[in-house]
Amino acid sequence: MIPRIHQQGSNTLGLLHYLYGKGTHEEHIDPHLVASFDAMAPDPGRDPSVTKKDLQHLLDQPLSLLDADRRPDKHVWHCSVRAAPDDPILSDEQWGDIARRMVTATSIDPGDGAGCRWAAVRHADDHIHIIATLVREDGRRPDHHRSGKRAQAECRLIEKELGLQQVAPGDGTAAKRATSAERHKAEREGRERPAREELRETVRRAVAGATSEGEFFDRLASAGLLIRKRVAPSGDLLGYKVALPDDRNSEKEPVFYAGSTLAPDLSLPRIRERWALPTEAAASADGSGREQPVLPDVAGPAFARRRASAATWQALLIIDQGDDGAAAAQIAAAGEVLDALAKTSAAHTRAELREAAFVFERASRSHVRAVRGHDRALRQAARDLVHSGPALGRGEDGATTAMLIDMAFFLAIAAANWHAKKEHAQQAAAAQQAAEHLRAAYQAAATQPMAVLRERGRRLAPRVRQRHAALLQQVLPELAEQIRAEAGWAALAATLDDVRRAGHDPAVLLVDAARRRELDTADSISDVLVWRLRRRAHLLALPASPDGTATMGTRRSAPLAPVTQPATSAVNDPSRRR
Repeated sequence: MIPRIHQQGSNTLGLLHYLYGKGTHEEHIDPHLVASFDAMAPDPGRDPSVTKKDLQHLLDQPLSLLDADRRPDKHVWHCSVRAAPDDPILSDEQWGDIARRMVTATSIDPGDGAGCRWAAVRHADDHIHIIATLVREDGRRPDHHRSGKRAQAECRLIEKELGLQQVAPGDGTAAKRATSAERHKAEREGRERPAREELRETVRRAVAGATSEGEFFDRLASAGLLIRKRVAPSGDLLGYKVALPDDRNSEKEPVFYAGSTLAPDLSLPRIRERWALPTEAAASADGSGREQPVLPDVAGPAFARRRASAATWQALLIIDQGDDGAAAAQIAAAGEVLDALAKTSAAHTRAELREAAFVFERASRSHVRAVRGHDRALRQAARDLVHSGPALGRGEDGATTAMLIDMAFFLAIAAANWHAKKEHAQQAAAAQQAAEHLRAAYQAAATQPMAVLRERGRRLAPRVRQRHAALLQQVLPELAEQIRAEAGWAALAATLDDVRRAGHDPAVLLVDAARRRELDTADSISDVLVWRLRRRAHLLALPASPDGTATMGTRRSAPLAPVTQPATSAVNDPSRRR
C-alpha cells in the first residue's frame, strides 16, 4: 500500500472537480465519499441535491474564521493511498477506516476534537484520495511535519493487519513513480511502459559507460529522443529534458521530462560526477592502492564480456571487503554494466536482461554516497560492452555472455546482501529481483555453449575422462559422486582437460574454484565450476571448433590479472538457485 502526500495547493474546489470528475482519461468510476471528518459531510457523488461547492464550503469554513493575514496561502492538503496490484479489492468501509487512520497518523485530525476538516473520495477500486483544509477548528495549524513518513509507517501496519502485500519501506532515494494518468495513457496508447519509465530506461542506457556530455547527448539523439538543453546566459549547460517523439499532450506538443525527475542520479550534475575521477581514487580503483594498467582496446563482443567478467568479480571483492562508499560505487556502476549488457544482448536473452537492468535501477541508489573512482573498472566494462557492439549469442560471444551473466548474478546477490545489512529494504528487494531475472537469462544463454562443452567432454578418450574423475574424487570427495551424475560433468571434464593443456595444474585450480563458495547444495555444481575454471585459467569461454583442437588452452594476448573471489556464506550462494 503506497501513500503519497501531494504538493499543497490553494484551490479546494479545483481539486474536488478533479476527484469527482471523469479523470484525465475517463478512468474515474463512481466517485463518492467513503469517510469524512464528522461522518456527515455531503457527498456530491451520490446525492444529486449536493454540489461540489457545498462540500468545498464545508471543508474551508475554518478559513473564514481567520483574519486575512492569518490565512495560509497553501491551505489544501492532498494525500492518495493506493493498494498493490495483487491486493484484493477493499470495501468502502475498509477504505474509510484507512482514511481515518491516515489523517490520525499524519496529525491532520489527531482525534482531539479540534482537528482539520477532511474528506476521503474513492473513484477507483484500488485507491482513495484524502483532501483536507490545513486549519484546525481552533484556528491553529496542524503539526503535519514529516506526514509522508508517518503515512508510510501506518500503511505498513495496515498491510499486516489486512493481509495485504507488504511494501518494503523506502528511504527517499527512489525514482518518482509514474502517475495514474501516465499509466492510463500508456495503456490507451498500447505502450509497454509509461513514457516516464521508458525515458528513464533509455537515458540510463545512454549514460552507461559514457565519458563526456557530447557522447551522452549523441546517444540520446541516436535513441530517437527529443532533447531540450537548459543553457545559462554565460553559455554554460545547466540541465536537459527529454521526450518521446510520439508522446504528446492535449495540445499535440511533446511531453518533456527533466533528467532529475526521471531519477535522482540522472540530473546533469549527478551524471557529471561519473566523469570526474579523483586522482587518489584512480590510483586505487581496485581497492588495492596500486595504479591500474590500461587494458587494450576492445576487439569484439567476446573480449568485452571477458573483461567485464573480471571487473565484475573484482567488484564482488570490494563490496564484501571495501568501505561503504566504495561498495556503493560498485553497486551503482553495476547498474551501468547491466544496462549495457541488456542493450547489446542477443534476442534470446534480451527480455530477461532488460528486466534485470530495469529493476536493479532501484538498487543502484541509497543514502550511502558513492565514492567515484572505485567504479572505474565497471564503468569501463560498460563502455566496452556498448562499443563492442551486439553479441550474436552463438559461439565464443555466446559463451562469454553466459559467463558474464553468471558473474553478474553473483554481483546482484552481493548487492542484495549489502543492502540488507544496511537495512535498505527496497534496494535489497530490487537486487534480489534482478538476480532472478539474471538467473533466467543465464539459463537461456548457457544452453548452447554448455551443450558444446558437454559434447567435447563425451569425445574425450576414456583414460582422459577417468583421470579427471579421479582428480575430482581426490579434490572434492564429498561432492564427486553428485557432480559425475550431473549432465554438466562432461563439460567440466572438457574444461579440466583445457586447463591441463594450457599449462595449469588442474588440481590447484579446482581446489581454488571449489573453496570460494560452498557447493554442497548447488543444483548444478558443474556449471559453476566450469565458468570459474575457465575464467581463472584465462581460457576462451568456448573453443572455436567442436573438438577444441584449434584453440584449446590458448591464452588471450592480454590476460587479466587473477581475481580473488570473496568467501561468503553458503546460504547466499546463488549457484544453488540454478
